[in-house]
Amino acid sequence: MKRCPECGRDYNDDSMSFCLDDGSELLFGPASDEPATAILHSTDASREAGTMAQIHTTARTAYQPSENAPPPARKALDKRLLLAPIAAAVIALAGYFGYIYFTPAASGQINSIAVLPFENRSGNVDSEYLSDGLSDSLIYRLTQLPNLKVSPTSSVIRYKGKPTDVAEIARELEVDAVMSGKLAVRGDNLTISVELIDARTKKLIWAEQYDRKMSDLLATQREIATTITEKLQLKLAGDETRGITKKYTDSNEAYQLYMRGRYSFAKRTKEEMLRSIEYFKQAVKIDPKFALAYARISEVYGSMPAYPYLSPKEAFPEAKTAAEKALEIDPTLSEAHTFLAYAQVIYDWNWADGERSFKRALELDPNNFSAHFRYGQIYLLPVGRFDESVSEIEQGLKAEPLDVNMGISLAWGNLVRGQNEKALEQVRRFYDLEPNHPLSQWVLAQVLNEMGKHEEAISVCERWLQRDPNNQLAIRDAGVAYARAGRRDKAEEMIALYRELAKTQWVPTGRIAAIYGALGEKDKAFAELEKAFKARDWDMHRINIEVYMRPLRDDPRFASFVKRLNLPN
Repeated sequence: MKRCPECGRDYNDDSMSFCLDDGSELLFGPASDEPATAILHSTDASREAGTMAQIHTTARTAYQPSENAPPPARKALDKRLLLAPIAAAVIALAGYFGYIYFTPAASGQINSIAVLPFENRSGNVDSEYLSDGLSDSLIYRLTQLPNLKVSPTSSVIRYKGKPTDVAEIARELEVDAVMSGKLAVRGDNLTISVELIDARTKKLIWAEQYDRKMSDLLATQREIATTITEKLQLKLAGDETRGITKKYTDSNEAYQLYMRGRYSFAKRTKEEMLRSIEYFKQAVKIDPKFALAYARISEVYGSMPAYPYLSPKEAFPEAKTAAEKALEIDPTLSEAHTFLAYAQVIYDWNWADGERSFKRALELDPNNFSAHFRYGQIYLLPVGRFDESVSEIEQGLKAEPLDVNMGISLAWGNLVRGQNEKALEQVRRFYDLEPNHPLSQWVLAQVLNEMGKHEEAISVCERWLQRDPNNQLAIRDAGVAYARAGRRDKAEEMIALYRELAKTQWVPTGRIAAIYGALGEKDKAFAELEKAFKARDWDMHRINIEVYMRPLRDDPRFASFVKRLNLPN
């Protein structure tokens, strides 16, 4: 904190050097842990405070008061009169070099950007949803732009709370520019500071501070997104500006609930996912026209059977209803078409409608990389269109090169089409990146099993089960590995563990069928598959390509299951 020795006013922004009221130099010096920041413009909700143009230097800051600023004290005025010629020269030089420094042509066209999780400076964990939610909302808006590649939340979240090395982050995410920000909430007062850096030249493109009220959060988020577009010199026309300017809700309260929902969903535990649904439901209760919140309800419900936190019959009807409600409100919402397709394929086995919904989602928003990924993973792989599926998943990876879900799905796609060595190379890359991620462990164990490296697969699964003893994916892959290694007793232990878990949680019985298949117990495997079919288990839509089902494929009963799934030829 700094204080003016003349008027006594306190300033929380340690980068400021001169008092806004009387121009006196602030005392106590900048905080030692804060980097120098170039502030091009500072705004507040009331517009009462002067607009401040600053080009930050190590010792001096040029200050120009607004027209509406109150007349300064005589003592301070005398100081400024003495410094006027110097200040004029500084401003002139700053203007010239600032023009050269900040002109996009100096660094070339920026085609890609990463928005890092905002730093929560509130000193309050409960404000975390605001800092994460603001960056997530900005990412969502910017991804609507056709000429800009934007790293998604799933890729940037790994940098939360870590030192910001712009060049390294840009290299890892393969982007031209990196935006970072800080957020602080004090009662009803909200301070947001942002800066955008060209990672190729390490030059500041833009920085700004917003002093607003919490009630202005929604409008401020839109304003920041619009300003970023302007500063990147993106040339937009007509519908291309729709994603930046579109109002998904006019309710600040509904928007904050939406942000809370996104924050909870990102944690992916059962309790937090259920909590996220409640936040989204509260949001649409306040604003019944909030289509994007309905789409997120569909996303959460549609995701829960995969873990599995809810049975398909509990989750998918809710997911489908929410997606249809979102489309009733806004037929142009790409996310709603994506999550409707999710339910149509995985639960309804309505392949034709599912593909139409995926294609409509991509037609509405070609930059919806989640739709590209899900279209490849959920639809194209199960119907056997392998080359197309890999192409769609790779499109998602272009935007999210560090996304484990997409990277692992690409490895799995190569596994099911028999490219085991390529699959192993890909899965090891993401396993090394996040060795405790359930999907990286799952596909690594599958690939090792398919390559006959059963002891290695067992080692992966046993370490996994030590960390998470009831993880259903680990239990299945351990059981398959034990069975293929000839350790029947251990494989049967995994089946017994499933039976015990089924007393307190949902167990997709297709996973038990996989272990029985590896043991050569075909009758028992098909009995479990029949239960899975009746329950419409999450795994059923892809049994025709599942590597676990290979021991069962030469049995006529398997062909009957495939036919009943309505799979297209």
